[in-house]
Amino acid sequence: MTDEFLPIDAYGVIGNDDRCALVGCNGSIDWCCFPHLESPSVFAAILDPEVGGRFAVRPAGEYEVRQEYVERTNVLETTFETDGGAATVTDFMPVVERDDDGRADIEGDATDERFQQAIYRKIEAVSGTVELDVVFEPRFGYARSTTVLERADGSDLVALEDVADREDRVDVPRNGDEDDWAPAPEDDRTRDHERGVLYLHSAPDLDLEIESSGDGGTESKGGDDDGKARDDGLATATVTVEAGETRWLCLQYGAPNQRSPDEYESLLEETIDYWRSWLDSCEESATDIFDFEEEGQDVLVRSALVLKLLIHDETGSIPAAPTTSLPEEIGGELNWDYRYNWIRDAKFTIQALHSVGQSTEAEHYFEWFREIGHETPEEIQPLYGLHGETDLEEEHLEHLSGYRGSTPVRIGNAAAGQEQLDIYGTIVQGIYETIRYENGLTDYDWESVSALAEYVCDHWDEQDKSIWEFRDLHEHFVHSKLLCWVALDRAIRLAEDHDRDAPFERWERERDEIREAIERKGYDEDRESFVQFFGADEALDATALLIPIYDFLPADDERVQNTIDTILAELTTEDGLVFRFADSPARPREPGGFVLCSCWLVDALVLSGRLEEANDVFENLLEHTSSLGLLSEMIHAEDGTLLGNYPQAFSHIGLLNSAIYLASANDADELPPEELEHGAAAPLFRRHGS
Repeated sequence: MTDEFLPIDAYGVIGNDDRCALVGCNGSIDWCCFPHLESPSVFAAILDPEVGGRFAVRPAGEYEVRQEYVERTNVLETTFETDGGAATVTDFMPVVERDDDGRADIEGDATDERFQQAIYRKIEAVSGTVELDVVFEPRFGYARSTTVLERADGSDLVALEDVADREDRVDVPRNGDEDDWAPAPEDDRTRDHERGVLYLHSAPDLDLEIESSGDGGTESKGGDDDGKARDDGLATATVTVEAGETRWLCLQYGAPNQRSPDEYESLLEETIDYWRSWLDSCEESATDIFDFEEEGQDVLVRSALVLKLLIHDETGSIPAAPTTSLPEEIGGELNWDYRYNWIRDAKFTIQALHSVGQSTEAEHYFEWFREIGHETPEEIQPLYGLHGETDLEEEHLEHLSGYRGSTPVRIGNAAAGQEQLDIYGTIVQGIYETIRYENGLTDYDWESVSALAEYVCDHWDEQDKSIWEFRDLHEHFVHSKLLCWVALDRAIRLAEDHDRDAPFERWERERDEIREAIERKGYDEDRESFVQFFGADEALDATALLIPIYDFLPADDERVQNTIDTILAELTTEDGLVFRFADSPARPREPGGFVLCSCWLVDALVLSGRLEEANDVFENLLEHTSSLGLLSEMIHAEDGTLLGNYPQAFSHIGLLNSAIYLASANDADELPPEELEHGAAAPLFRRHGS
């Protein structure tokens, strides 16, 4: 079965604390990984509609569609209107309240983790009569493994990953036998070795016809490594629902999940209550970030819900996005796996979590981040797996055609092995940002800060790959030097504020040398702007907007204002989309604006007292969110389509942090110099720490 590619913004996301799925406005689940977000996919039609696999529920004939979230939740509703009537498909992954010990209140003997490795689909006829097609074609292991479909109890189906040669490495029941288990290696938390098993239960019974069992049925496009055609399981059904009629489909990973319609309804109500209660608790303790009116408030609420959706409950880590290889440019090669936690996200993430009232999540995230900071500095990576994995070897999936022909499809990320000097300033800044919520600076954290500061003193004058993780450009990037300066500046402040012994003379000398280098080599008088790297004649970079945000220079410094004006003139579209860079040896120009860079522009304009311009950019950015309020990494400069992995945590974090700046500044009738220096509109990193 083939489908056309949907636009990226035509997808909604559902999930819980360690897994997500993308649901298209056509009722098709086109991306989902089980048992974990970073595990191999079971549905990947978004990367290849012919062989990737999907789980679709949609009208048999023509229809109009509306997709929206149940208010203040991550429960998604897709409503189809046909000539005969209307039907709504409600999709969610179960999330339940936990007790003081972190255990979920779950009936039966299912584990918390296994219980949440599920997708529930409620089909409800709203009016008239609607005929719906159901298509179930899972494809395990990024569609590299053969999928076998078998009939289980009654009308239930079980999908099995055909990996006979790996039978000794399963972490789920062999062949669905609950009495036949074997453990997975404890040091491989990505579970790539697991034998995939999915159970599909319907209530009332839905007679899904197995058109191809996967053991000798219809040939698919895919093939084994030896080039032979491969058979894969496919089951379909057509169901007619009449007004008031409800049906349930439960897809469970690893074990059967047979419940009554009333039990499924209760799970839906509990999941809705969970999201709403969590959001209520945020608003009780949040800043005035939720005081925006109408559409602005809706988008910020959605951003908070997306951020919570992506937080890994076990470890506190946060993936950049739940997807891989959605392209930065259609048909291009810049397609990356974002299902990992980037160190550099930490400083902005901690700020956003606290500002939206997610203090528990912020503390949990910081604990993960804090442990990374205690590694030997030269061994710290720019990114890690969600369970702390360090081996993120990059691989190309040549058998997948890629989103709209964008190849290669990648899993893993080679950037984990890059030298990126900005990460050390990120860690120190994260500690600096967090201790204001704790009882002072611990000896444990001071050891980390001291080691990182010493490492920066020894290595700041080296070249690296930059925040943008260029594969083919190695330079003295201004942003990397800026964060090295931040590492030493914050280390000195922490030592002074908390009466710690430190080699002040060395740290201050190196900090001053970094400042001198940035000001002398990083600012181009002819361009009237800070540039991308030392000695760059033309290359501009939006990271220069962070110079006042990190309090390297005051916002009213002439060089800062010149840089903002140059970025507005040369990197910014008429509606406020900001390109990451231009005229760079890496790439002259990208097809779209980088959402986070637009947020940096808002922040820099607020610090400059240019509130009208800041509000304009922010409001234009809100208009580029999807109909569901979601954002990817980039927005096409000409047609406004979303590009890159989706939904992108960093984009939503940037949106939340820019709202904090605007909410603070808009409360003041004007911004006198003393307010810019120390008050509500001061750089957040300065205001939080001193």
